Amino acid sequence: MRYTRTAWSEHYNSGRGFRRLGEEEKRLIAEHATAAPNGGRALDIGCGTGELSVYLTSLGYTVDGVDFAEGALERARAEHAEVEGVRWLSLDVENGDLADLAEDGYVLIVLRLSIAFIRDRTRVLRALAARLREGGALVIITPIVENTPEERRHIALDESELAALTDGFEHAERFDAKGLAVLLLRGPAGSFSVQEKGRPEPQAVFGAAVVVTDAFGRVLLGRSTWGMWELPGGRIETDETAPAAAVRELNEETGLTACVDDAHVITVLHDDRLDVRRVTAVVRVSRWAGELALPEPHHFVRWEFHDLNTLAILGKIFAPSAQALTAVWPGVLAGLPPVHSYPCSTTVPPVPGEPVEASGCASEWRAS
Repeated sequence: MRYTRTAWSEHYNSGRGFRRLGEEEKRLIAEHATAAPNGGRALDIGCGTGELSVYLTSLGYTVDGVDFAEGALERARAEHAEVEGVRWLSLDVENGDLADLAEDGYVLIVLRLSIAFIRDRTRVLRALAARLREGGALVIITPIVENTPEERRHIALDESELAALTDGFEHAERFDAKGLAVLLLRGPAGSFSVQEKGRPEPQAVFGAAVVVTDAFGRVLLGRSTWGMWELPGGRIETDETAPAAAVRELNEETGLTACVDDAHVITVLHDDRLDVRRVTAVVRVSRWAGELALPEPHHFVRWEFHDLNTLAILGKIFAPSAQALTAVWPGVLAGLPPVHSYPCSTTVPPVPGEPVEASGCASEWRAS
């Protein structure tokens, strides 16, 4: 479910709010978050009417309270006009420019009751974590599905979604605050690890890995039920071409649509997984339409667009997807095991929407 700035402002203008800040939440933040000597700066994402921002000032923080609903910020400014040490900012942290945030970073960043409303959660968390000062902490407070009535579960996360939030951080702790999950994250590891799923069916398997980018050049990856990130894709069926398979799998897994004429085989990768020859056609889809959906929840728990410069700190990535990403953007993931590659195009679209002219396969080369 997607929410607009107008809808959120109407929510607050009508006098509504969200669950009040609980004593257990306050205790956990005070005990486990980074201390704030001499007015360390904190960032409150989705601050609403400002209750948490004001509490953080009582702990010694100077606070940036951020929300994209002007109705929320109007109430925050009015209800806490006497409070010093808070700067109220109107900002969409998922799609907006973060230039207005503090240049010298934050010792504490908190997202309370807001993470479920962010689509590209992992990307946003990586962008925010990059603004933590050394030793700083990122705190996420969210309802969880098992404690939430069915009609309100769109505001909550399940266990697999919680696990995805912690992936890639050096230190992660989880606490309970009256049914809310409180995640304390520190120290992005700055690395990724390639994952395997198990033994494919012998003797050989031929599949397509689909590379799709958005208007900002971010690449689409899905968080699978295996607990790792993957490109859209799957097996190529009998009498089906790789571009046709790519278009079909893209639609089946994400809900996005594309034409076969806009699907271009960049290269064919070949490696061995146990006793199975694994062959992957890397297909670049240069044009697509539609809205991201989750038509196969038994295979994927969510889809997100990721910045290329954050792939190397993303955490677990399915091995063929990692190889495909490197085939399209050489060097984006370093240190992968060798794989045979058979380039099938002389050019790769440098920006979304620029088509590729396919040519005959070139000679084999081995990635290092």
